[in-house]
Amino acid sequence: MGRKRAAWATTVALIAATVGVAAVPADATTTSTSQATACPTGWGSLAKTRSAATSESVTNIRTGRHACFDRMVVDVPGAGTSGLGYSVRYVSRLYQDGSGNHIPVGGGAVLEVRVAAPAYDPDTGEPTYPVRAGQRLSGVDLTGYRTFRDARFAGSFEGDTQIGLGVRARLPFRVWVATDRVVVDVAHNWTGAR
Repeated sequence: MGRKRAAWATTVALIAATVGVAAVPADATTTSTSQATACPTGWGSLAKTRSAATSESVTNIRTGRHACFDRMVVDVPGAGTSGLGYSVRYVSRLYQDGSGNHIPVGGGAVLEVRVAAPAYDPDTGEPTYPVRAGQRLSGVDLTGYRTFRDARFAGSFEGDTQIGLGVRARLPFRVWVATDRVVVDVAHNWTGAR
C-alpha cells in the first residue's frame, strides 16, 4: 500500500508541476502581447499650438491609417522643423479665415487644423495646393478609416493654411513636426484598445 500511495503522490505532484509550469508561459505571453498592442491614450483633446511660421508653401496634404490612430500629414518642402508652426483644436463649426464663410465638414466632431505656411507662392500668389476652399482634399480617400470621416480645404489667408478634419467623435489627438511637415494623429478611441 505504501508504494501505491507514494506513486500516486508523485504522479499528482508531477501533474500539478506540469500544469503550473505550462500556465506561467501562457499567461506571460498573453500579458506581453497585451502590453505590446496597447495604444497611447494620454494625448487629450485640448488645443495644441506651436508658435513658428515659414514662407515656404504647402504643396500636399495626405492621410494614412495606422493600428492605433489615423494620420494627416501637411507637407511644406524646404521648411525644415524650426519654422513650422500650427494650431489644432476642436471647433463646433469651421469658418473660413478672411471671409468668415461656414465650410461644412462631415463627422461627429471637427478639428480645425491651421499650419503657419501659405498654400500659395508668396512671390506670385499662385496656388501651390490645387484645391479651392470647401473642397475635399486632393487625392485623399477616407474609405475604411476608423476615425477620419471628412477632410476639407478651408483656404490659405495671410500666410496660414486652414483645413477642416471631420472625425468620428471628439477623440484624443497629438500634433508633431518632422522635417518639412506637420503631422496630426487622431486616436481610434480613448481606452487605448486596438
